[in-house]
Amino acid sequence: YCDTEYAFTGGEWMTRDEVLRRVAERKVEYVTVTGGEPLAQKACLPLMSALCDAGYSVSVETGGALDIADIDPRVVRVMDVKTPASGEAARNRAENIPCLRDDDQVKFVICNREDYEWAKQKVSELDLGDKCAVLFSPSWGRQGAAELAQWILDDELPVRFQMQLHKVLWGDVRGR
Repeated sequence: YCDTEYAFTGGEWMTRDEVLRRVAERKVEYVTVTGGEPLAQKACLPLMSALCDAGYSVSVETGGALDIADIDPRVVRVMDVKTPASGEAARNRAENIPCLRDDDQVKFVICNREDYEWAKQKVSELDLGDKCAVLFSPSWGRQGAAELAQWILDDELPVRFQMQLHKVLWGDVRGR
């Protein structure tokens, strides 16, 4: 959680400078801002810019319901397009699609065959493959990974198959 001056991360409140110091201690090159909806937090945009200014490659994972236009252009945007079975498809913000760039990614989390067909139609209808990378991921516990991968192969879709790696590694546990 971030407000204008502080971020709640790793179970404690920190200033932006403290976040930058903690990231520097990790000796990483790439930082992903995620967790809940980062764009709903007031300090998210300046934090991402500060991370870029510090020389990190930065990405943000967003649910796609909030405006992505003001994100620092140095930040890679990984944006969900919610599928019907998620129960959140009405929250998709169509105005974000024209904002996508070559280095951005759009992610569909597929819950079932109907979601797959819907997502396949959206990729074509919105010409997403020409705008950015498109990821299809099986919904944890709802859609088999091998089955989804086979559908993608059978249809020769121009998408990347992606697993929710955090769930493969740690299961359906919050806060990892």
